[in-house]
Amino acid sequence: MSQPPPGDRLALLYRLSQAFNSTLDLDEVLNRVMDEVIAATQAERGFVMLAEPDGRLTFRAARGMDQRTLEAPQFQISRSLVERVAYEGQPVLTSDAQHDARFSMRQSVISMGLRSILCVPLTIKDQVKGVIYVDNRRLTGIFTPADLELLVAIAANAAMAIENARLYRVAVEKGRLERELQMAAEVQISLLPQETPQIAGWELAARWLPATEVAGDFYDFLPCGAGSLGWLVADVSGKGMPAALFMALSRSLIRASMTAARALADGMAQANRLICADAANGMFVTLFYAELDPTGGVTYVNAGHNPPLLCGPARPQPVELTRTGILLGVDEGAIYTQRSVSLAPGDFLVCYTDGVTEALDATGREFGVERLAQASAAAAAGPAPAIADAIVAAVGEFTGGGPPFDDVAIVIVKKEMR
Repeated sequence: MSQPPPGDRLALLYRLSQAFNSTLDLDEVLNRVMDEVIAATQAERGFVMLAEPDGRLTFRAARGMDQRTLEAPQFQISRSLVERVAYEGQPVLTSDAQHDARFSMRQSVISMGLRSILCVPLTIKDQVKGVIYVDNRRLTGIFTPADLELLVAIAANAAMAIENARLYRVAVEKGRLERELQMAAEVQISLLPQETPQIAGWELAARWLPATEVAGDFYDFLPCGAGSLGWLVADVSGKGMPAALFMALSRSLIRASMTAARALADGMAQANRLICADAANGMFVTLFYAELDPTGGVTYVNAGHNPPLLCGPARPQPVELTRTGILLGVDEGAIYTQRSVSLAPGDFLVCYTDGVTEALDATGREFGVERLAQASAAAAAGPAPAIADAIVAAVGEFTGGGPPFDDVAIVIVKKEMR
């Protein structure tokens, strides 16, 4: 193929650079690159392959002389040839691949009748981001070293335009994802209690601190009628959007099960069966659920959750409300039992998720149950909201005030002093 004079070549490269950079739509940039390359080299067809994060090359544009997209490009070129160019970062030119000793062992080259081939890397800062490949299956000798030199120059412009378009797509996708996460966070917040219930003789407080925009930990209050109240603290396995979606499902199933149950243990077993039926990818829920009874005591079921602490002025050591069954979503036939405890005036329950006790300081130490008990005892004389705030402050001081590594949910239920 005859090459343009140096001045015309510079004009061509300038025009192509403008064409490549006139849009930030990645697919359009890729197609323009391929159409212009085919026109400049008079190739029969061409392909752009880009490197994925794991190093694999994937087809992103496949075009013919008529500027139409080619179907099934993976069956139309020698994969080993383009992978060699991508791996070595060196261009390849052959005027007759059928008789080129470099490709005599490449069965795909022979079987597809490939003849004239040009393949050059797309390089940004010495990193190969992909390859441009053009060929002609009918004619030999149509590509020359001058064509290879021109294609290398075109590829330098194309690589920058492709990378800019790719980064723009990443930024747009990130912005869309952030908007979706914000909407998901707003929906999740709407699922949490909007107000803390008021029950005569009791003080209640709750705190919810997601580690990211959305969380798997949650709490809830359930009215039980006749001056009684149910509440729960739960922790869904995992983090981020999958945990948030499973949290919304679990909350609905737990609410329905516990509200309709004649006994707490029965309600927990029903919630477990429903969650087992819908749990996917090994997800599960740990849950502590309790209700105030008419006598002023508390009846509870602990499904594999961190044991809440029963603290009070007459209790030198807190009492742990240990587990009464396994976590939800693992064994649909699991059996749960319920227990009851009595609270004296001034006693309070600290119900929490493991984001509290597993919070880490700069040296990797955990906050732990002992520090939780100490923080609770130090604030025991105050109202329930002050106890909750004291725990949050203690965790924050311990971790150095950085963002939480895990979600945190806390519910404080305190019996008022008479």
